[in-house]
Amino acid sequence: MLSGLDHLVITVTDISRAVDFYSRVLGLEVRYRDREHVDLILGDIALCLHWTATDIEPRAATPTPGSLDLCLRSLLPLDEVQRHLEALDIEVELGPVPRQGANGPIESIYLRDPDGNLLEISRPIKEVLE
Repeated sequence: MLSGLDHLVITVTDISRAVDFYSRVLGLEVRYRDREHVDLILGDIALCLHWTATDIEPRAATPTPGSLDLCLRSLLPLDEVQRHLEALDIEVELGPVPRQGANGPIESIYLRDPDGNLLEISRPIKEVLE
């Protein structure tokens, strides 16, 4: 019945601060629709930024900044991601640690966006075949 995820809404207290973080720190493309509609492009999925005081309807019953826990797949090895984050003075909260992803074992690091949302950046763990 369903084929995938089209977009996900992230509730934020400051759209310009969120745009800066997700574009500068994570390298996402930014698409402005208007002052209150900003999309961050991640492959074929949009992360839509909604301001907490928006009049956009319909919306979640209790949109709350800092309530998101999102796992993102990295194209780069995690040590390169960590060096990038260190250069930008972004704290890694945990990791790298082994986890289970949607398609098998992954290794992850965890950080937070400016609103406190938990972001997991992961890479698949390749099993060694003998």
